Amino acid sequence: MPDDAAQGVKRVEPKPATSLLDPRALQILSAEHSSLLSTRSLAYNEAFTRAGMFLAFLSMSFVAVALVAQAIPINRDFLLVPAIVLAFDLVVGLTTYGRIIGTNYEDYRAVHGMARIRHGYGEIAPVVLPFFTTSVHDDLPGVMVAYGNPPTSGPGVIFYQLTTSASMIGIIVSMIGGVLALVVALIIGAPLPVAIGVAVLATLGVFLGIAVLTVRFYTRVQASLQVLYPTPGGPTTPRG
Repeated sequence: MPDDAAQGVKRVEPKPATSLLDPRALQILSAEHSSLLSTRSLAYNEAFTRAGMFLAFLSMSFVAVALVAQAIPINRDFLLVPAIVLAFDLVVGLTTYGRIIGTNYEDYRAVHGMARIRHGYGEIAPVVLPFFTTSVHDDLPGVMVAYGNPPTSGPGVIFYQLTTSASMIGIIVSMIGGVLALVVALIIGAPLPVAIGVAVLATLGVFLGIAVLTVRFYTRVQASLQVLYPTPGGPTTPRG
């Protein structure tokens, strides 16, 4: 069959979409929206899987210590066993916490992108805006609407963060650090009251260290996200 050139027919190449009203723009936005939804699902699954693996590892390590305690005398030398096990637990817990924080950021970035896409939907069809239950603004207050409008400043942030799964893992890791410090203090011959004091300080130290690093991480990554559609009347201004 002869082609168009042989027949003298001039083929018209499609032009790039220059308006959101172009049907191709809606198709692209819908595809990107679906991709971000998949990203959120993967992030949630990985966070819960990593947390479950850590808790299972922690439980099995305590079972192992209990089995060893039945085979050897419980004295100062025995304390080396839980010290080693707790050191492994602490390392695994810190890496687990770090990865959960990473997945939380991936989820936040996906929600940030979907808020921007919803803004595009609103420009294409303003009539659908009243039916959206989440925000069309991509600044921090707008994105947090998808999480139930938790506080983003003030003392309320602390109480909210303590209820998250990441903070639960962080508290457990901090307690592991404190127990490890207690065992090490007993190994080196410290009296029990002193060892308990060291454990309390170590627990607080690990918890505060994790909290400070987490705040710095979130502050840095949130500042790196470009805000194009800030919440009206909010403190956020567009960053180019």
